[in-house]
Parts: sequence; structure tokens; C-alpha cells
Amino acid sequence: MRIRGLEVLDLRFPTSRTNAGRDAVHLDPDYSAAYVILRTDGGLEGHGLTFTIGRGNEVCAAAIDAFRHLVVGQRLSDITEDFAGYWRRLASDSQLRWLGPEKGVIHLALAAIVNAVWDLYAKSERKPVWKLLADMTPRQIVSCIDFRYITDALTADEALEILERQARTKADREAELLRSGYPAYTTSVGWMGYSDERIRALCREAIAEGFTHFKVKVGGRPEDDRRRVRLVREEIGRDRTLMVDANQQWDVAEAIARVGDLASFNPWWIEEPTSPDDVLGHATIAKAVRELGIGVATGEHCANRIIFKQLLQARAVDFCQIDSCRLGGVNENLAVILLAAKFGIPVCPHAGGVGLCEYVQHLSMFDYIAVAGTMEGRVIEYVDHLHEHFEDPVVIRRGRYVAPTRPGYSITIREASRLEYRYPDGEVWLEKV
Repeated sequence: MRIRGLEVLDLRFPTSRTNAGRDAVHLDPDYSAAYVILRTDGGLEGHGLTFTIGRGNEVCAAAIDAFRHLVVGQRLSDITEDFAGYWRRLASDSQLRWLGPEKGVIHLALAAIVNAVWDLYAKSERKPVWKLLADMTPRQIVSCIDFRYITDALTADEALEILERQARTKADREAELLRSGYPAYTTSVGWMGYSDERIRALCREAIAEGFTHFKVKVGGRPEDDRRRVRLVREEIGRDRTLMVDANQQWDVAEAIARVGDLASFNPWWIEEPTSPDDVLGHATIAKAVRELGIGVATGEHCANRIIFKQLLQARAVDFCQIDSCRLGGVNENLAVILLAAKFGIPVCPHAGGVGLCEYVQHLSMFDYIAVAGTMEGRVIEYVDHLHEHFEDPVVIRRGRYVAPTRPGYSITIREASRLEYRYPDGEVWLEKV
């Protein structure tokens, strides 16, 4: 099977009209997808996307197209037989690399392509991506990973050892996953811009749906943060878990003070308390807030496996929040999942965006079956909007992700939605004009 065509679409959903997705830094997000379709001579298609929040999505789309010469004409079997090598060729194109390297728009574009290849690969094997990964041998998984720049923290031999530890009991955990699903937490109760009455109502709805973990956006005025966090704690009670997310709003000293101000509400973690690139700042914050019984979570804006390596080496993070398309697709996420396992840090993916829930469920399910061997201390983020646009949307039952069974990466957007939300000439955007 050979890839014969690459199509790129700029898709945008006007979530800013309802304040869905709003936080202290990103005030008017229109959840968007730079969307790629790989067409083959075998009739199968691989779909992938990278997530943005509106303006600039066209830049990601153009960056995806810039990889065309490394994609069109490739045989799928040649890619999958040397997946780490192919990933490195994408990341190391001698001219495109200058635009990163391995970060920013060019890396987001790489992720869309890599994830589309995995979607195609899984469809060709007639398995969902989580199952495709879980069925691989430890050596096959290791062969997908580019270990360049991380061998001072994790070698291929160490990764192999971690995977071999769990290999004999994978079937037991797969059966448990299919029985009980994977724990989720909801962010949909706590967006900035929601009224107090709406937050209370959403908390009650989420409790009725079986959720036990709730996240609130903070980073506004201190008195507003305290009020909103207090009312969520009042609604969910002391036995359920509360997390707070500052979305990079604070400097280091300010973050420590502001988290201290919220400590009486017993948050499990503070997410993105400062700049995502500030490894030492995160380490300073983590050391201070651990004394309050609060962990630090970050990762949705970590550009690559090297930043994650440093966060883990510096003991700057207590929860590793991989992102399916901020990192360079499945392959680089495998590297970070194994790094986190070596350092004993739970993986709790970021999924606050269009398609991200569909994506990351596969990675967490693989992590449980083949790497971590436990769901304890692990949850996947869930937001409750835009799933209706996907052919294989996530299924949440009693606050848990149900393992997908359809082949692929669950990321194919319905053709009707692609037409309606294409920017700038889709129906939803023409109506605005």
C-alpha cells in the first residue's frame, strides 16, 4: 500500500461564541484542526489533525503541506518497518528542521502527519490504535522511538526492560480495560466566563454522570479564583477530587503564593502554573506546593520529549500531561510515556480540544496495558463538546472512557462537518459574515 495523495483542510469550530474552552490566557478560543487526509492506492485513508484555537490554523495547514515530499509516494510497510527512522527523517529534514527544531508550528504539523500514518496503519491491521500498540512486542514498540537527545535519561535497553516487565500480564489488563473502562476527569464544569449558577449546575450534572474528578480554570483575580474554586468544592464535596489549572498565567513567586491561597480547598494538582518552557521555575513551584500536599501537572505545551526529560530529571512535575499533537504524534508520546514510567510519574493526558479526547484515550489505554500496569493515580481529561463531528466519538460511561473498538485512531471527522466548518468558506463561517 502506497500513499498517493495528501489533502490538508483548515477546520474551525466557533467555540468562542459560548465561552467553551476559555481560560485565563486564551480568552476567545475557536477550537480548530489543521486536518490531513492520506489517500492510498489501496483505498484506505489515514486521517490526522493537529489542534489549534483559531487564528494561525492556516499556518499549521501550510506547514503540513510542506512535508508533502516526505509523505506522498511512501509505502506504508516501509514506514512501519522502520518507524523510528521515518519519524527522524520527518523531524530532521535539513531545511524544515530550521523552523523548529522539533517544536512550534512545524512540530504540530509533523504530529498531524504521524498520527494520520498511525490511523492508516491501524486500519490496515483492522485494530484500534490502542490495541495495535498493546499487541506489539516490547522490541517493536522500542523500534518506533527516536531516542536521540534522551539517552541520558532513558536508553532503548531501559525502555525494553520496562516493557518486558509487563508483557506477560498484558492480556489480564486488556480484559479489565474492556470491562471497566479508563477513569476520566471533567474540565467542562470550570471554564472561565461561565456564571456561578452554570458551574453549580454543571457540577451536579457531572456527579450524576459518575464523574469523581473535576478541574477548574484559575488565574483570574484572586477573589474570583477563590469564589469559583470554593463553589466547585461545595458542590462536589470533600470526597471527590478537585484540580486547578492556571494555563501559564503566573510568574514563579506569584504561582507559589496563589496556590497557597487556594490550598484550603485541597486541590490535587496545580496545572501549568507558569511558562511551559521554564523547567527550573516548575521545579521551584513543585518543591513549594508539595509541602501543601499539592502536585504540579504540566505538558500540554511541552514542545518535545527533551522538555519532558528535563521536567522529570528536575523533579519539576508530579503528573505528566502528554498531548497527542503538541508532541510529534504517537512515536514521541511513546518515548515520554516510557520516560515517565522510569521516573515513577503517572501519565494524565491533556485532552482539552477538538479531537484530543478521541486521540489520547488510545495512548492511556496502551500505557495501562503495556507500561504502567495500573490505572491508580491516572485520569484522562474529558471535555463534553464537539464529539458529534467524529465518526468514532469517545464514549464515556459512569465517568470512564470506554475502549474504542473500531479500527484506526478515532479521529476521522464526518465529511458533512468538514464541509460545514471549513474556514473561511464553510457554512458556519459564511453565516457569521
